[in-house]
Amino acid sequence: MSQASERYALALFEIAKKHGASVEVELDLREVQKAFVANPELLELLSSPKLEATEKKNVISNLFGQANVYVLNTLQLLSDRKRLNEISPIVDEYIRLDNADNGIEDAKVYSVSPLTDEQRASISSVFAKKIGKEALRIENIIDPSLIGGLRLQIGNRIFDSSVSAKLERLQRQLIG
Repeated sequence: MSQASERYALALFEIAKKHGASVEVELDLREVQKAFVANPELLELLSSPKLEATEKKNVISNLFGQANVYVLNTLQLLSDRKRLNEISPIVDEYIRLDNADNGIEDAKVYSVSPLTDEQRASISSVFAKKIGKEALRIENIIDPSLIGGLRLQIGNRIFDSSVSAKLERLQRQLIG
């Protein structure tokens, strides 16, 4: 991540927080990031020297016009400064700043079936305390290969209570 990405993310975070729009901005940024990841040709188009600056702004306004005004303005600014290629690191840094400010950590929970709201809340409260946070923002990923149980990834930490992991440990013990 470049220093410029960090500065853009910090500036956007500060303005969004000042105006009480940090949650809305984060949601919109996640959607913008998805759009750029799913459509690499979009970045190619918006980086093309053949497209005039006003045309680029029109494309951005047409595609992301429903987004929060701070997100839209940031995209326009990045386009003007030829830094749209840094949108993904900017979004990641914004999310990190917002999470840190709110005592939240992103977590991936792998399970055989979708988690209920009650299960999400329970996992969030138990594991957030373990890592010194207030809450977890859980992304539930369905993985039938677990057989049962859960695998939880928070940053670079993994908590694995899946049946498949227990079977692997048992197999290693029997062989070793």
